[in-house]
Amino acid sequence: MNTQLILNKRPVGFPDKEVWRVDKTDIQEPKEGQFLTKVLYVSLDPAMRGWINDVRSYVPPVQLEEVMRSGGVGKVVSSKHPEFQPGDYVYGMTGIQEYCITDGTGWVKVDPKVLPLPRYLGT
Repeated sequence: MNTQLILNKRPVGFPDKEVWRVDKTDIQEPKEGQFLTKVLYVSLDPAMRGWINDVRSYVPPVQLEEVMRSGGVGKVVSSKHPEFQPGDYVYGMTGIQEYCITDGTGWVKVDPKVLPLPRYLGT
């Protein structure tokens, strides 16, 4: 099962526990050109507060019923993508969830021998 943090409603003032909900969904298999990543670390950034408001910004707001946006580091567990293979460590917009399927746009491979994986989220 994939555990996901879903934006449930827009906050009014300080976000409370009803702003999000936790969903459990089946883990999907990647399609051609995609890969499945087990998310190991996610970034919690001040910008996230702005992303949950329905206002213009440098990125579109997170939509209601979507996984909360977040950068993350993970390990590829299944792939139908020519550039990413099982066992690769990667950084990309995973969202706050345990597993993520992506087409790889904006994703990069990272090396845990060069830096500890959490460092790829920021120093």
